[in-house]
Amino acid sequence: MDIHTVEDFMATDPYELYARIKPMKGMGMNSIYAIIGARENLHWLDVAKTRKTEILMQLDDLGLAPK
Repeated sequence: MDIHTVEDFMATDPYELYARIKPMKGMGMNSIYAIIGARENLHWLDVAKTRKTEILMQLDDLGLAPK
């Protein structure tokens, strides 16, 4: 992933990072929730509960939404 530090992680767009890890086995929607949660210091479940529609719409715009 070429992310070695917290600074690298914070500088990477969460949707770009999700696009990189999505093809890996076991990576699903919880992954994007966790990435966003980590960046914003929130639990991934809170992100999923409060921003699911927003995130799905963004993923759809990028062609990354689950089918």
